[in-house]
Order: sequence, then structure tokens, then C-alpha cells
Amino acid sequence: MPASTSSSPRDIDLWAVILAGGVGSRFWPVSTPARPKQLLPLAGDEPLIAQTVARIEPLVGLDRILILAGEDLGRQILAAVPGLDASSLLVEPRARGTAPVLAWAAHTIAQTNPDAVMASLHADHRIHPADAFRTTIARAAQLARAEQRLFTIGAAPTRPETGYGYIRPGRTLADDAWIVDTFVEKPDRATAERYIADGFLWNTGLFVWPVSLLLAELEQHTPELAPLLPLLDEGRIDEFFARAPSLSIDNGLLERSDRVGVVRAAFDWDDVGAWDALTRTRAADERGNVGVGSTHFIDADDCIAWSDEGDVVVFGARDLVVVQANGVTFVAPRALAPDMKRALAQLPDRLVQLEGRKA
Repeated sequence: MPASTSSSPRDIDLWAVILAGGVGSRFWPVSTPARPKQLLPLAGDEPLIAQTVARIEPLVGLDRILILAGEDLGRQILAAVPGLDASSLLVEPRARGTAPVLAWAAHTIAQTNPDAVMASLHADHRIHPADAFRTTIARAAQLARAEQRLFTIGAAPTRPETGYGYIRPGRTLADDAWIVDTFVEKPDRATAERYIADGFLWNTGLFVWPVSLLLAELEQHTPELAPLLPLLDEGRIDEFFARAPSLSIDNGLLERSDRVGVVRAAFDWDDVGAWDALTRTRAADERGNVGVGSTHFIDADDCIAWSDEGDVVVFGARDLVVVQANGVTFVAPRALAPDMKRALAQLPDRLVQLEGRKA
């Protein structure tokens, strides 16, 4: 892992938990169950998971980073991030959504340090610059301790994005922090434009909270999980996940609690969610084309091309996504790229899973 520097000193009571499950099906056919998007170089030359670890490591140290993922990805994650070992992994017995797995992570950290603050991060975000990210996380940790609140990080919108959730800030806590008034889900374009005009923030899904407070708030506001939390005390992890419902931390707690705040991000943020994101994470040529691998554009405009094998030539086209990977060629208008799940639902399983194909 490359050495990095930070304007924020290391916080000995701060831990980072990185959510690294999921496939990232909207990056099919490159992203597959055997090689999901967090292991792909979608926002630079390194896999997304390696970038995520490198970004937070100067603030917390490798020994206070936990990565949440399924058992089938553990070996690949450790190979992608030198310096981590098996003790850095929390292997989910079953996929149950973010509420159960973050409860487990908070409980695990609390066993070592009950006064710890936990930053919950995703392995598939583009964040720049890294120093400003660490400064924001350190600031959120400071406020989480002082205010005894669950904090989310809100990013100032740069476009009327219809694929993100938004936060309406309420009462001011500090120059850069507010009580959350409302979480709102993905709007249409006109509503997104109104949200921006009204000072709403993007909900990044990045959270910072005292682990003891998170567990207490889950016990108070999340009846779906509260009766199961004693199983964690007893070390009955498999049973906890077997009985836990599929539940997100947003729906299961943050939208119910009155102790949620938002800190404004001092960094640029983007969710690397679909092929169109490459136009924001990678440099384009003079006609707006973005290519990865052996790709060639001739009289083409605003296209995205990816090649894992062989050459891809895009000629006389506009606003296309062209991907060659795992023995599959995928072509679609850029506007439809975020709707990948609809396409995959109509394909045979052998194509969707791509098991045994060349990665």
C-alpha cells in the first residue's frame, strides 16, 4: 500500500468499518460474483477496496480497520490490500443488509474498546482529496463524541442526481453540522433541482458514531433487531444472522432516531454505481470518450469502452457503453446503463453468473 500523509493525526479510539459485500451488478459483465466491483479498478489504477483502505489508514491505522464481506471474497480482498490479514475481516454468515452487519461490527469493536467511535465506509466510492476526507471523518468523530449523536456525511450536490438519496438539514449544531430534519429517497429531476435550491445534501451513506450509542439506539428504535442483540453478547453470531431480517441501517434506525446529525463533506464524493460513473472517475478524450484497456474511438462522442480481452473499436457512435469481458460483449446506450438489473433479469443464469469464465 502506498505511503500517504494526512493533515489529521491518528485517532486511537477511531475505527473504520468498510462494507465490501455485494456484486455491483450494474458493472456487468466485468463485475461478477467471482470478481465484484470492489475488486475492480473503476476509479483509478487500483481496486476500489484498496483505494478505500489507503484513504482511511493514515487516520486509524491498519489494526483498526475491519472489512465486512462474504466468505467467498475474503481471500481476494486480502490479496488486493497488502498489510491486512484475516483478523481484519468480519465474514458475514449471511447477507442481511447493513443494519445487522453494522450492529455486529459495532459490538465487535465495543468488546475491545467500549468508548470507540466507528466510521462506516463503503468500498465503492470515489473520494477526493483524501486529506479532506480524513479531516471530515475526524471532525465527525469529534462531533459524535461531543453531541452523542449518530452522524452521516452529507455532500454538496454538483448536479440534480436522481439516483441518490438526499438529506434536509435542520437545526444548526456547528458551521458544518446540523441535526437531520429529513431523509428523502431518490427524486425525479425536477424534485432534485428543488432540493439543491433548498440546500439539501446528498446522503453519501458514510456514517460516524460512538459504538455504544449505535447499539443503544438499535435497542431502542429497531424492534426487528433489538431482541437479537443479546445473541452477539453470547457469541452466537450464526444464529444472530439466521434470525435477523434483511434491513438497512437507514430504514431500520436513522429514519427513526432523533439523535441523527449530518456533517458537510469537505471533499468531492461520487458513488461509483454504474458504467456512466466512469465519465466522472476517469479522464476523457477531447470528444468526451472514456476508455479502459485496449480501446479505440473513431469519430465517436461521449462513449465509454472497456476491454479486458482483445481490442474494442467504437466507430461513428455517440453515447454508447461498449464492454468486452469474460467472453461477453455488452453494448447499450449510456442512458440505459443504470438500468442493468432489468437486462440481467432477462438473461440466462449462465451469463449473469459467468462462473468459470476468464476474469
